[in-house]
Amino acid sequence: MRPYNFAAGPAMLPEEVLQRISQELFDWRNSGVSVMEIGHRTKLFQGLLEELQQKIKQLMNIPSNYKILFLQGGGQGQFAGIPMNLVLNNPQLDYFITGVWSKKAADSASNYAKVNIVTKTDARAIADKSTWQLNPNACYAYYCPNETINGLAFPEIPDTKGVPLIADMTSNILSYPVDASKFGLIMASAQKNLGIAGVTLVIVRDDLLEQQLAITPSIWNYKSLAACNSSVNTLPVFAVYVMDLIINWVIKQGGVETMAKINRTKANTLYDYIDSSNFYVNNVDQAYRSVVNVPFNLVNPQLIDKFLVEASNNNLKYLEGHATVGGLRASLYNAMPQSGVDALVAFMKSFAKANG
Repeated sequence: MRPYNFAAGPAMLPEEVLQRISQELFDWRNSGVSVMEIGHRTKLFQGLLEELQQKIKQLMNIPSNYKILFLQGGGQGQFAGIPMNLVLNNPQLDYFITGVWSKKAADSASNYAKVNIVTKTDARAIADKSTWQLNPNACYAYYCPNETINGLAFPEIPDTKGVPLIADMTSNILSYPVDASKFGLIMASAQKNLGIAGVTLVIVRDDLLEQQLAITPSIWNYKSLAACNSSVNTLPVFAVYVMDLIINWVIKQGGVETMAKINRTKANTLYDYIDSSNFYVNNVDQAYRSVVNVPFNLVNPQLIDKFLVEASNNNLKYLEGHATVGGLRASLYNAMPQSGVDALVAFMKSFAKANG
């Protein structure tokens, strides 16, 4: 039996996708070579890029005035890449800080512009919107809708009063429908719901393509990338290929709306058991709980190491909490089936019975 991988990223991939990769590894699309060997500027691979862009637009209902870009450097690369591309005419930025990743993004952006902190929250809840300190003259407002480490999520898209909204959707893209037209830019590193590490997706509105700082590297320059089908340099072709397979898999499942229903059921299964237990605890206010990253702890934290060993022996892998906060964490990305969550809850019950 293949173990259930609850890692926060690189994360579990659909078994169907892994099988397809193994079948095509030596000969991709009858080219006679592996996709790992194919030239990124070949007609065959450029065709894949164009197909993938269209599928992403259709899957996420992205308007025609947005560009789909594929970059390297991961999410942390875009912590610098986003301000580099957008602050030329207005170096004033708004950042919502709701966890580790939005804090890192704000710290990086402060190297290129003046950063205003709209709100800074603890690990339990997001401050009420009446307390937010928005700058009406900001170039953009940046937030992370789902913080993977503390399991804190925005229940709705924040209203930034006409200021272009930027979202780091690395951990929750394709897990539920979003109105793309409400965003100036969406960024997502691929190693969670989009495939494997190595490629970062950027969805950017056309009117934001003319504001690059002169120091912006060509490989992160949105205007240059849009003009050459993201092929300024050698793309991570294998990671892009896997993203294409993942997009096809999501479409086959029924699209983002279907994934949202499945994900909500998975999360409710786990949260309902934790809330009913006197052995486990999740401290995030219910209105702000993440659907895809569920951090939890034991009332007796001295049992954590034993829990992890026995969970691993039961094919439940990588349940360690992030090193900065400790505890436990179950990541329930699209590829995690309901059977994995059911197996985790069954183990948690038996562990509590044996150690309570």
